[in-house]
Amino acid sequence: MRKLIPVILLLAVLFSCSEEDKSTGPLIENRDSLPILKSVGVSTLISDSGIIRYKIIAEDWFIYDKTTPSYWAMEKGLFIERFDESYHVEAFISCDTAYYYDKMELWELRGRVFVKNLKGEYFKTELLFWDHSKHLLYSDRYMEIKGETQELSGYDFKSNESMTQYSIHSSKGAFPVKEESTMPKPDPGKMAEYADTSSNQKEKETTPHQ
Repeated sequence: MRKLIPVILLLAVLFSCSEEDKSTGPLIENRDSLPILKSVGVSTLISDSGIIRYKIIAEDWFIYDKTTPSYWAMEKGLFIERFDESYHVEAFISCDTAYYYDKMELWELRGRVFVKNLKGEYFKTELLFWDHSKHLLYSDRYMEIKGETQELSGYDFKSNESMTQYSIHSSKGAFPVKEESTMPKPDPGKMAEYADTSSNQKEKETTPHQ
């Protein structure tokens, strides 16, 4: 999920706008704090090359173009799924609140933030930033990572955009250790050689000098 995501999300908003209410209100000259677009109950499927790839759900969606900085707001949650060619979910992003700062190409995900990457690893935190311009995800909050072969937790998380190459500091974790590597196995030949050498050395030490 790369730079395509903001475009996908914008399409989701445009496709979900209701056309039932066509009434107009008085002209508002100063709308610095008012959204240019509001959408409620967004639920959209997005295809790529004729194949459905994404599902996007947001209870509400606001776009503020006159604020400094301008941003999109999904304050009641955002959920994005990515499908493979067999329509199985291969990755997802979920959070309680999401903001997108369009001029900075920066996502801010807050609350209960959950991510599953393409490797099947799960990430859990309360704050996650996604910087498209730098192709970087990062967080200074506590992060938990669970995979098939390891579990990690810590702070100062940094990752590539697909969350497949990452670092985490002040971490603790559990890693599998192969059973055969838990206990060293002595070489019988070397042990016998060492025993003979030790025996000869002791004889020399106990033999009186002539």
